Amino acid sequence: MTRTVFFISDSTGITAETLGSSLLSQFEQQKFEHVIVPYVDSIEKAQAAVEKIDRVAKESGEQPIIFDTLVNADIRAVIATSSGFIIDVLAHFLGQLETALGQKPSSTVGRVKNADRDARYKNRIDAVNFALDNDDGARINRYDQAQVILIGVSRSGKTPTCLYLALQTGVFVANYPLTEEDLEERRLPRPLAEYRDRLYGLTIEPERLSAIRSERRPNSPYASLRRCEDEVRDAEALFSRFGIPYIDTTHASVEEIATRILVETGLRGQRSQ
Repeated sequence: MTRTVFFISDSTGITAETLGSSLLSQFEQQKFEHVIVPYVDSIEKAQAAVEKIDRVAKESGEQPIIFDTLVNADIRAVIATSSGFIIDVLAHFLGQLETALGQKPSSTVGRVKNADRDARYKNRIDAVNFALDNDDGARINRYDQAQVILIGVSRSGKTPTCLYLALQTGVFVANYPLTEEDLEERRLPRPLAEYRDRLYGLTIEPERLSAIRSERRPNSPYASLRRCEDEVRDAEALFSRFGIPYIDTTHASVEEIATRILVETGLRGQRSQ
């Protein structure tokens, strides 16, 4: 049976869902339905959330799980009247920080310094625009501005990884598709040669690649398993030949791929709030 999980926050809900999902992932046999309830910053919104939780509890016959990152005590008290099982994501950490710092937390809803928030937001938007402008080798003349350049065969996951890195961390990422011609020459494509230290490769199992390509161009040479096997083999050989780090994206989420890239390249991005 699927269990409903609510992620309630006075802001976007990203923190509540991220931490809550990490905990839920340990229960592999259980299916969960995620319900995000963001911007619960008033008593009225909290009461509306309680009504939704209680309705789910009545209809399903199961106690919903609630992960919350609410800092306002009055709003939390309203949520506490619901039929859900509440896990306060912040309480444990705030209590420890209060002890370590010797001062009380502000308990201000959605508290982020405006200057810091605005700077991070602008940086992420600039990074997203850069990723879009430099997708699939569109503008090779701007590679000097890229912090990392993802390379790999077509449909290996370059574009979604670029956009995730840009939006979530503010890293400036470009990507370049390795074509059959590039792979046949067995050397780095000319636009990439001087940026070798910024390159990071993505690879994928040929069977999965063929399935993805078939959704786009069914029964085409582009999607054939033989061609996918040849391209993947040659791409991995290219990575090894030039010492380019790479990751297999077949069974990895975009979050896992992005984190590996950040760690292995030493990049320090700005996480979204």
